[in-house]
Amino acid sequence: MSAATLLIGESAARRLGFVRIVVCGFATAYVLVRSGHLLAVTDLPVQRFDPIGFVSVLEAPAQDFAVLVWVIATILAGIAATLGWHHRFSGPAFAILLAWTLTYRLSWGQVLHTENLMVMHIGVLGFTRSAVMASLDARRSEAAPDRETRPAWQHSWPLQLMTLLTVLTYLVAGWAKIRNGGLDWLTGDVLRNQIALDNLRKLLLGDVHSAFGGWLTRYGWIFPPMAIASMVIEVGALVAIPRTKLRMWWLASAWLFHVGVLALMAIVFPYQLFGLAFVSMVPLDLWFDSSRAWLRDRRPLSQRGRLPALRQDL
Repeated sequence: MSAATLLIGESAARRLGFVRIVVCGFATAYVLVRSGHLLAVTDLPVQRFDPIGFVSVLEAPAQDFAVLVWVIATILAGIAATLGWHHRFSGPAFAILLAWTLTYRLSWGQVLHTENLMVMHIGVLGFTRSAVMASLDARRSEAAPDRETRPAWQHSWPLQLMTLLTVLTYLVAGWAKIRNGGLDWLTGDVLRNQIALDNLRKLLLGDVHSAFGGWLTRYGWIFPPMAIASMVIEVGALVAIPRTKLRMWWLASAWLFHVGVLALMAIVFPYQLFGLAFVSMVPLDLWFDSSRAWLRDRRPLSQRGRLPALRQDL
């Protein structure tokens, strides 16, 4: 059994194509839904512009028309990348435009990290051959006599890179907790105070907060076990690299971790909560095939394509 088979199973190119569809599709919808928020920077005072990352090349805010153009271009490139249409160009274009658009928005206020993993995953999918299958490009090339075939590992390594990036984000988060809070993070009131202060700040500012999280802070004994559990999940992300039963347990725990963050602090990690952060680790193509077979088997026999074949045999 090869390393590629051990880590992601067979049909690497097809699985990578399905991952491209769901991840790029989600990122495109994310930009579309938040387009008003992304364009709202044009109404902010110029003094609030504090460029970060590669947006630092700008010495002043961009023109309002330019912001509108690149938001629309991001959506259009995202649609093309999702469909796998001219992916050699649309994939890198979407990766670059998405990173630029979201970074530009963060240059006007608080620098959040809820979008970082999504942007990195789009970068992997955009700059690799993720449209070899399950794409419009694949349909065009099916009839080509010189259609290129590649070993499974050449399509599996982008999935492995996406998995590694996911694991690293959790490891970095765990390391940051220990670095900033020390052992008190595990045994003290650091987590309790953080939840209390975050909800109080949001309440005073009239922002969405978690009443449940605020209420729970009165019970101090519950927070050390919660802190230890969060640390185990973040540091334990290493078990998600090989394809074992531990991986599925970790995926469920990581998803529940983000549900807990939402419940206690009203902080939304949409990419994680919708499960898109973990699709490189699951047999997405096999799930699709199983769902399609399940739906087909519940259709009347005459609609399954079996009856005509039976008549021909007779």
